[in-house]
Amino acid sequence: MGAPFRAALRLPTEVVPVEVLSVAQFWKKFRDFCVDFFAGASSRIFYCAVSGRGSVTNIVIADHQAIFRAGIAKILAVEDDLRIVGQPQSFEQLLICLEKLRAKVLLLSSGFVPNLSSAIHAAQRRSIAVVVLAEINQATTKFTSLGIKGVVYRSVPGEFMVEAVRRVARDETYVQAPAAPSDGPTEDVVGTRVRDRLSDKEIKIMAAVVRGFKNRDIAVQLYTSEQVVKNALRHIFDKTGVSDRLELALFVLHHRVLAQATAAVQIESQSRKRRAVTADA
Repeated sequence: MGAPFRAALRLPTEVVPVEVLSVAQFWKKFRDFCVDFFAGASSRIFYCAVSGRGSVTNIVIADHQAIFRAGIAKILAVEDDLRIVGQPQSFEQLLICLEKLRAKVLLLSSGFVPNLSSAIHAAQRRSIAVVVLAEINQATTKFTSLGIKGVVYRSVPGEFMVEAVRRVARDETYVQAPAAPSDGPTEDVVGTRVRDRLSDKEIKIMAAVVRGFKNRDIAVQLYTSEQVVKNALRHIFDKTGVSDRLELALFVLHHRVLAQATAAVQIESQSRKRRAVTADA
């Protein structure tokens, strides 16, 4: 290609050296670029949207129960001063989020990883406040002894989850007492009415749905067929006035009585239950 033609196309006259990367190096650089770009872009957009309303708290939600995680994210996302920046599904993804996403609060379920203290220490090293989402049978001292200032149970209503995040972000303490699931009005008329209409079997199915179990896994838990579970879910949707699993999780989160009822249900792990069924066969 001649020089006049290069000039017309404004092409460089010299060869520019190109860095040669391995496949692993390329994907690492691409991943880091995407994390930095989307975290920065979302933060800029959100700060513009809430300009004049005070500081925004960036939150990472690490919960092993997918439906429950989605429900919590929906509750927190409607608050102007709270921003969900990451929802990791593994310990490796959690470390990337803590390193890259400039989070101020980590909402961490007690069952997210087998060695929970490693996740807590990873957040504390980066000065990220932690709110532990505990199961109903766990003592809060198990977590406060690790320096955690925020502990709430899965049975806590959505508004108290929001308050816990806000207080911990202000470097305050919010530890829920097991015997007192809420700090506000204790009467939940709608939740009580719906709970009384549900059978024990339906409450167990609802608890399994909130914890992210699929229909076939629920059927194994109840020693029944998947079609029976589908029929029961339709009845549960009718009684609660929801149309899908995510709406059901949100409904449970918003009603203390139902949150307590589902949290009290003991559900075996899927693999253990399947092994038992196979052995019987």
